Amino acid sequence: MATTPCLIALDQGTTSSRAIAFAPTGEILAQAQRELPQHYPRSGWVEHDAERIWADSLAVLQETVRAVRATGAVPAALGLTNQRETVVVWERASGRPIHRAIVWQDRRTAETTRALRTAGHEDLVAARTGLLLDPYFSASKIAWVLDQVPGARARARAGELAAGTIDSFLIWQLTGGLHATDITNASRTSLFDIHRRSWDEELCALFDVPVSLLPEVRPNAGDFGHTRPDQTGLDLAITGSAGDQQAAAIGQACLAPGTVKSTYGTGCFLLQNTGAAPQASAHKLLTTIAFQVGDRVDYALEGSIFAAGATIQWLRDGLRLIASAGESAALAAQLPDNQGVYLVPAFTGLGAPHWDAEARGLLVGLTRDTGPAHLARAALEAVAYQTRDLVDALAADCGARAQTIRIDGGMAGNDWFAQFLADVLGTTVDRPAVTETTALGAALLAGVGGGLFDSLDDAARAWVSERRFTPAMAAGERDRLLAGWDAALARALTPPA
Repeated sequence: MATTPCLIALDQGTTSSRAIAFAPTGEILAQAQRELPQHYPRSGWVEHDAERIWADSLAVLQETVRAVRATGAVPAALGLTNQRETVVVWERASGRPIHRAIVWQDRRTAETTRALRTAGHEDLVAARTGLLLDPYFSASKIAWVLDQVPGARARARAGELAAGTIDSFLIWQLTGGLHATDITNASRTSLFDIHRRSWDEELCALFDVPVSLLPEVRPNAGDFGHTRPDQTGLDLAITGSAGDQQAAAIGQACLAPGTVKSTYGTGCFLLQNTGAAPQASAHKLLTTIAFQVGDRVDYALEGSIFAAGATIQWLRDGLRLIASAGESAALAAQLPDNQGVYLVPAFTGLGAPHWDAEARGLLVGLTRDTGPAHLARAALEAVAYQTRDLVDALAADCGARAQTIRIDGGMAGNDWFAQFLADVLGTTVDRPAVTETTALGAALLAGVGGGLFDSLDDAARAWVSERRFTPAMAAGERDRLLAGWDAALARALTPPA
């Protein structure tokens, strides 16, 4: 009896853990999802329960595998993708975390990274890692756990602990003890030399993170072990892994230099493939590894916005102005324009191109007429304005403005937002038929690593455009809106010392 192979992706994100089964051609066959609670122990601190992440990840994997097998398809391989920079430190003997996971949004180590910057270390970090000194990245988070959990440093020296990003924690749990990560996640830690493509002992010493804690670094497609059926109830080869934004770029078929994608999840992440050579940024974008498959290594420039979907989630859960994210578009469309109301969603500081850890959110232009529709529109517009800032920085670094941007993530399904984005950028915006491109990218990597595809280019043929949005706003209107945004942004930024 003939069977149809399929690819399973485990997508462990900031707000949920989900698994999706894809046909090799990219169609979704089955999926399961569980929402992940957020913990905010102090202002600017964000944590996740790592044991909850593992339990939910296993549950959605098992549910998806059962569902897809019921259709007659057979899982051929498993690919992982994850919220990057978030870190876990756990016991090697038991696999239990010694502290909650510290999330990429967390700002508790701002003082540490500021002190390293003041001491003149940022040039070294940037030259070797492509990153800036900021609490966003993993290294200072790992050091914080070792310093704050009683006995942790002694246990680390004794070889009792392991540390890593979420992908490595899940690989450990799924395989029963393999300590491995992929090159894209490693490149976001501030501990990895992206030129030599190895852990850097000098950087580890700078951040006071023992190299012995860290996982083995592997290419994005290949052997990441095998799930243990006795512990997981699953019999799957793990043959692909990538951080969420690099996975999304692969799912968006951004394999040629100059291709650009922008993902709208909890945050917004704009990434442009720059080819085989790393390109330094003069405008505070990040130089990062896009992927490694076999001997091919591509680099990218990336801009990170901390609050995109999180801003809409704030409308829903914080202000309770909407019952679901989809209501934001209908509210925004009720108004002919924003009537001068702007939101700067610096809830946990501002990312690229500003990198202001101390900035906080700001609403300007309020009048007695301001209501829920104004706030919904301001929230959606803010994500587009921040994307404009990234696109401007990217154009300044690369010498040319992107003519087309491929969008994905939850907000990409919002037609009002997609059109406003095209209008503000003055650039064509392409939305793919499958907007779950992060999971799709992980699945395609697993397909390459598992031999279902001959190459990454072969796998990327799954990408198909669903709708194209073209700019329709008059230039004068665009300039007026952007001037208002720039003025609001200037008020939110921390004044120079």
